[in-house]
Amino acid sequence: MRRGLRFIPLALLLLTLLELAVFVLVGRAVGFGAALLLVFAASLLGLVLLRREGMRAWRRFRAAAQAGQPPGPQVTDGLVGLAGALLLALPGLVSGVVGLLLMVPPVRRLTAAGVRRSTERRVSSMVAGDLFGPRRVRVYPGAAQPAPPQPTPTPTPEQPPAAHQPGAAIEGEIVDR
Repeated sequence: MRRGLRFIPLALLLLTLLELAVFVLVGRAVGFGAALLLVFAASLLGLVLLRREGMRAWRRFRAAAQAGQPPGPQVTDGLVGLAGALLLALPGLVSGVVGLLLMVPPVRRLTAAGVRRSTERRVSSMVAGDLFGPRRVRVYPGAAQPAPPQPTPTPTPEQPPAAHQPGAAIEGEIVDR
């Protein structure tokens, strides 16, 4: 079991206590009936958005797959939208505010970019390329380093000479489109 997973029950307990404390504070400020109505309305909005975001994510994924494009951007955007709608659907004011923030386009784009970076770190570069498409690489010119001397093997009649000699590594960075 991973180290971080053992803290999930504690995090859920703290989140429940935070939700309860915020509900009591809001209930004292605007009245418990209004606070209860606010939680109910947010949950109802979350359920409606959950259906809409799920269908939207599925349509965008299918369109990308049929067009032969990498589905990664549609998947990450869909996951962030579904997470926001799910947080809105959960009863609670704190989760509702976080869910509502995830539905705001600039926050959604930033979160989707974070999910994408996290996914790219966790999967192999080949899978990331299949999921998110090819990368452009920016190469910086640097000081030429001499290649280490290589012993020259004598070619035998059944083995042709090697056409490619190993060279020095080139420094660069992967640039996202």
